[in-house]
Amino acid sequence: LPISVAQLISAPMWGRVSDRLGRRPALLVGMAASGIAYLIFAFSNSLELLFFSRLVQGAGGGTVGVIQAYIADATAPKDRAKTLGWLSAATNAGVAIGPVIGSSAARMGHAAPGVLAALLTLVTMAFAFKYLVESNERVGSKTGEHPAVRKSSVALKRVLTHPGDPASRLIYMYAVGMGAFQGMTAILALFLLDRHGIDETRIGWVFAYIGVLSVVARALVLGPAVDKYREPKLSRYGQGLLALGLLALPFTTNYLSLALAILLIPLGTAFTFPCVTGMLSQVIPNHERGLYMGVQQTFGGMARVIGPIWAGFAFDYLGKGVPFFTGAALAAGTILLGVGIEHHIPPHEPVKSAA
Repeated sequence: LPISVAQLISAPMWGRVSDRLGRRPALLVGMAASGIAYLIFAFSNSLELLFFSRLVQGAGGGTVGVIQAYIADATAPKDRAKTLGWLSAATNAGVAIGPVIGSSAARMGHAAPGVLAALLTLVTMAFAFKYLVESNERVGSKTGEHPAVRKSSVALKRVLTHPGDPASRLIYMYAVGMGAFQGMTAILALFLLDRHGIDETRIGWVFAYIGVLSVVARALVLGPAVDKYREPKLSRYGQGLLALGLLALPFTTNYLSLALAILLIPLGTAFTFPCVTGMLSQVIPNHERGLYMGVQQTFGGMARVIGPIWAGFAFDYLGKGVPFFTGAALAAGTILLGVGIEHHIPPHEPVKSAA
């Protein structure tokens, strides 16, 4: 929760900074904040310090939108969804590998995982400092050559007050789908224990299965699917698969039906989120790309908070299947938000590579 709150507050700010001053410095400062957070985590001796480390970590992690904007800067519009999919695949791989590394490092002491994470962040910073070139064409230009970047609060208000705008619709598609997915993730272990008797000794295999499917779907399946169907249609397929997977989970009766239901969910998220983000990069002005990517992360962050809270409440008080049914309804509802969005996507034209 502290990370999500800090990310949703800081993401638009990071995006606006990257639009005005450049993606590279924003990413370097964000990585530095993450490294400091890991060190605080490593040597914290109180709950307050642990909480503070997570806040700092979340503030540094608010640069996710900046990374997405960098990819959009450096990639042709027709390739953005698949490239964002590769980014997601790398992230999922890191999420899967990181706990293994951390648990191994813990054998050397309680501070070791945090120190190791800080060292890895330092290595990443050094790599970025040497090899990461600036992708924002605004940087280095004369004052007045590009339109001014609006304030973060103005962009947030625009999304809230103009829900019919293409950018607003895409941001809502992302946020609602994210809330449905995160709500499922929050109570999946409880559901599996209640329905299938999968306890803490076996739950790791389920999440490993989800992780492998996510990486494969984003790294190998998404690219050819985007080339064949294009982002608007593929995002609708993804939303439908996510809805079907969530709807099917309460009806699973054995491991085979469970595996098939779960299979639909990583495919759905792989087809939905990179496509939606890729389309968002095409309907917003280039000079505000970082800002709107950050705004998307803010709405996604709110969904990551609200989704699990609702899912936990519904699971405890309304019925074991209710979180999945509501998640499926929300995911299916986002299909309506995307109807006609293809008319707002400009024709694909090659863009100058940041390299």
